[in-house]
Amino acid sequence: MRAFPERRQRFRDEPSGRRAPAGKGEALADWFDGRVGLFKMAKANLRKVFPDHWSFLIGEIALYTFVIIILTGVYLTLFFKPAMNEVVYAGRWTPLSGIRMSQAYESTLNISFDVRGGLLMRQVHHWAAIVFIASMLVHMMRTFFNGVFRKPREINWLSGAGLLILGMFDGFMGYSLPDDLLSGTGLRFMEGAILSIPIVGTYVSFFFFGGQFPGDSIVPRLFTVHVLLIPGIMLGLLALHMILLVYHKHTHHPGPGAKNMNIVGPPLWPVYVAKSGGFFFLVFGVTTLMSAIAQINPVWAYGPYRPDQVSTDAQPDWYMGYSEGLIRLMPGWEINLWGHTLVLGVLIPFLVFPTVLLVIWFYPFLEAWITGDRREHHFNERPRNAPTRTAFGAAWIALYAVLLAGGGNDLIATHFHLSINAITWTCRIAFFVAPVVVFVITKRICLGLQHRDRQKLLHGRETGIIQRLPHGEYMEVHEPLSQGEKYTLTAYEQYLPLELPPSVDEAGVARKLPFKERLRVSLSRSYYGRDGQVAKLTKEQVAEHEGHGEREEEVRAEEPQRP
Repeated sequence: MRAFPERRQRFRDEPSGRRAPAGKGEALADWFDGRVGLFKMAKANLRKVFPDHWSFLIGEIALYTFVIIILTGVYLTLFFKPAMNEVVYAGRWTPLSGIRMSQAYESTLNISFDVRGGLLMRQVHHWAAIVFIASMLVHMMRTFFNGVFRKPREINWLSGAGLLILGMFDGFMGYSLPDDLLSGTGLRFMEGAILSIPIVGTYVSFFFFGGQFPGDSIVPRLFTVHVLLIPGIMLGLLALHMILLVYHKHTHHPGPGAKNMNIVGPPLWPVYVAKSGGFFFLVFGVTTLMSAIAQINPVWAYGPYRPDQVSTDAQPDWYMGYSEGLIRLMPGWEINLWGHTLVLGVLIPFLVFPTVLLVIWFYPFLEAWITGDRREHHFNERPRNAPTRTAFGAAWIALYAVLLAGGGNDLIATHFHLSINAITWTCRIAFFVAPVVVFVITKRICLGLQHRDRQKLLHGRETGIIQRLPHGEYMEVHEPLSQGEKYTLTAYEQYLPLELPPSVDEAGVARKLPFKERLRVSLSRSYYGRDGQVAKLTKEQVAEHEGHGEREEEVRAEEPQRP
């Protein structure tokens, strides 16, 4: 029995106001539009404007290599066996025939030599992971130096930082899965770090490895975390990152027509989509080419893992190299108390390892606390206009580079025929000295560039043309800047340093200022005081100097020429 037949007939007879679909594709689109608002969504988003600058491609490289990692990882999962059951190898790689090994290592060899395209897929997967983390780090530093982390993009900054750290650990777990001698050495390194934790280190190690190292559970556990848990979290963070990027709009560089509350650039469709699609295939092609000609992680050359052996030149992937450097540079200090040994030579690097990353990740909140700025910022700030921030970032990079060099001290010693002790002590000293030196030099360079911009605004661009005036004086001809160039050089804001309130209040009572407030004022003076930045020219100062220059040229032209 049909309910309300006359109402349904009336709705069927009334015109819908939309023409009949011309084909099946349009009919399907019309069906979706009636349920999810497809046309309205496309109209609102396909004309979204994206700024056009080469530095934005770094983030796209990270995104596209992540897609490559997912695609190749799915393929490798079909053939990899995450088990540590002991088997006897009888595959195509004859140097290992008859050798006992884990099933995980055997399946890795089978992927490399028996599965069609398996070795190329392994290479693409590994190279994509390396490029992904490298592009993530470079993208993070680009956003740091441009001040993109300011309000309202703090959550985007943290989500990107989370993607980087998760990518680092997922990469470590990925190249630990084959159970070869090199990856087993890395797991032994991690076991030593866990055992250095006071009181609970032994229990955590037994829980993590499922018993005494290496046990028979670590590869299946790493496999589950590597292919399911961490990628799932990363996909969630990536979705959050992209949603916030669309919601807050993209930042852009100062220039003609660009303002803090608008975006200048091509639309998403068709310009940006075409360029991004082509760039994806370019990244995929370059990654595949690298994988075809540059060998990485040849597990068959290392052999299966044995706890009583270690491979020479054992090095992790570059992004974990600084953790290796912390261990190698730290002296082998130990403290024996009440029958227990506290291994400071491992514990201190274990604590410094996350601190190195947290310092740079939580810096944006320190700067926001110093400035007290609660406004929205959509401009990419030029690094020279934030000298202290730029110097801090450069010092962090110097520290990372020193630790990376320390992690490869044995390779540096053997390749350049140097003393490994000399390299180790050089890196130990550089750990404390290099960041300070780089900070000072970078800050001075930024201040020098600010002075240069100031002179360029006042006098114009140097042309290299020497002109002789009627009275015999020689002077260089300066070409005046265009209005767009002047706007680009002045489209930033300068903070004024904070000042302490009077030492006594209105009643003549001594004012007690908390240490936190005094520290904030001191940091503000260091950042934005006389030695922290070059005062920005005002429009009045530029106009006054231009008028003075024109009058001076007129006077010089009117002076009689000397005989």
